[in-house]
Amino acid sequence: MAQADTPVIEIRDLHKSYGALEVLKGVDLVAPRGSVVSLIGSSGSGKSTLLRCCNLLEDSQQGEIRFEGEAVVWKGQGLQRHPSDKAQVTRMRTNLSMVFQQFNLWSHMTILQNVMEAPLTVLKRDPAEVEAKARYYLDKVGIGEKADAWPAMLSGGQQQRAAIARALCMEPRALLFDEPTSALDPELEQEVVRVIKALADEGRTMILVTHDMRLAADVSDHVIFLHQGKIEEQGAPGDLFANPTTDRLRGFLSATA
Repeated sequence: MAQADTPVIEIRDLHKSYGALEVLKGVDLVAPRGSVVSLIGSSGSGKSTLLRCCNLLEDSQQGEIRFEGEAVVWKGQGLQRHPSDKAQVTRMRTNLSMVFQQFNLWSHMTILQNVMEAPLTVLKRDPAEVEAKARYYLDKVGIGEKADAWPAMLSGGQQQRAAIARALCMEPRALLFDEPTSALDPELEQEVVRVIKALADEGRTMILVTHDMRLAADVSDHVIFLHQGKIEEQGAPGDLFANPTTDRLRGFLSATA
């Protein structure tokens, strides 16, 4: 059992390459329990890659990844490095639910069935218990009345909220958001932003890749600005956004204002 002060996710000196292209060049990240860490930066800076490495959806070539103090066990080196313990990967991944930019809902399943699918098939939970929790989380994100609808019948904002309910139904230790609002129109974006803010207010552990600086400022305990695969600047949002110390961050913030 992890100690209360043990970070949910801890990454040290992470390097990630695609062939000769080095995307992450020695990145550190710590997500303490109950904190929200936002990753900001230009397209191609490595934000989404870092998030996918957190969830072991991508293999990294160097560095350490710990989940609640437990280090990922690797085999091989460099581009041949992979996690060696499949059971460990499954256990960690089921405790780190990811919400993607594209909603990735099963079109042949109702919204309720989408939310129930992973707890039933991955966690082998009792169907009645899972259905009760799925309905609870759909109510929580404000679309309880859409439980029996098909994904195609919902707006983009409603589909993304269903995806968040699906992630919550796994009852993970942390939520990972990869640009959860960037595919939405501004009006629908605000529906999802309200849900993310409510989750932050509950003290859930989250890592958030976002282009929305206002969202990052409002919900984050810590913000990391990535530039070309390295951390250019990081800190509390009040300091980072009000008093950026590097020219690159100043330029990035003025371009996104």
